[in-house]
Amino acid sequence: MKKSKVFIACDSKDLNKIKEIIKKTQSSKLQIGYKFGLEFLNSIKGRKFISKIKNKITFGDYKLADIPNTCASTIKAVKDLNFNYLTIHISSGLEALKAAKRVSGKTKLIGVTILTSLDNKSLKEIGFNKKVEEIVLQQAKLATKAKLDAVVCSAKEVDTVKKVFKKEIITPGIRFNSISNDQKRVLTPKQAYKNGSDWIVIGRPITKGNIKKNLQTLIDHLN
Repeated sequence: MKKSKVFIACDSKDLNKIKEIIKKTQSSKLQIGYKFGLEFLNSIKGRKFISKIKNKITFGDYKLADIPNTCASTIKAVKDLNFNYLTIHISSGLEALKAAKRVSGKTKLIGVTILTSLDNKSLKEIGFNKKVEEIVLQQAKLATKAKLDAVVCSAKEVDTVKKVFKKEIITPGIRFNSISNDQKRVLTPKQAYKNGSDWIVIGRPITKGNIKKNLQTLIDHLN
């Protein structure tokens, strides 16, 4: 049976907490990867720890958003960390996406669409006059044009993205229930996979409290 693919969000600068998360989320029933966000990537011990990780699927969630040269140079600067996946905002523009893809090598480059913490109201405040789904569709087309390896979007927009993007789709904003914290566009793991997500990204519902028990809750939820 095909295993569900799950990225556990390692969002802490506490090295012992990160070690605990990795140790307690080993599972033969799921394919597990580890997503390291800016908090850990920018911590004193973070880079050193990641450089020593072996035999794990790793995801550097840098969410690059800059001019083409800076995006490409940053990817080169973290080559030694051997990430399996690395993120760049699609809103950086086609030239930046292409420049990043040219130097990404074996690392799969993931295009980030509209953050799951934003909704239509938030976009209007920023100055966008289109709805979330319309922008996500446009960005997915750009990801295809730039030959990116994967796209990050809300599980609610997977159908939209699949129309124009045929590679991996990774969905954050995953919750077991209606408690959404700082996320706006959320779904349960089961709903996300049903919609066509290849990977889900899940953090606090697993890493807060009893990690092993929370992971078992996820496994039970999916069965």
